[in-house]
Amino acid sequence: MSDLRELYQTTILDHNRKPRNFRVPEDANRDAEGFNPLCGDKVHVYLRIEDGVVTDVGFQGSGCAISTASASLMTQAVKGHPVEEVLELFESFHELVAGKSERDISQVGKLAVFAGVRDYPMRVKCATLAWHTLRSALAGGGEPVRTE
Repeated sequence: MSDLRELYQTTILDHNRKPRNFRVPEDANRDAEGFNPLCGDKVHVYLRIEDGVVTDVGFQGSGCAISTASASLMTQAVKGHPVEEVLELFESFHELVAGKSERDISQVGKLAVFAGVRDYPMRVKCATLAWHTLRSALAGGGEPVRTE
């Protein structure tokens, strides 16, 4: 358990300091905004969808280390995957951090470092904000996502 906690801290800090895909893709054709009023996290997710596949993804925003790291890891996890797989990954990740399932965490790859978030209910919203915003972007956007 100590090793997982150390990996969690190292990964969160790394992705917070150097977020991957922290940009607006030039040819994005879907986007959505998200806001966590309890923590102040804000995220804007941008997608390029071609033939049912997420060919490019980026995000911008500001927030706590967990929120930023989750968005960064999310962009790496979904790029190049069909929308159906991305939606399945959303469900798996959400169940993992919310503690709603005893699903095999190997299904989420590097995202498994967020398993400990479920022990801190206020942080679950930080970890899932980008993911809910991603799901909204996949559906065509609309009203900003709020995690209240």
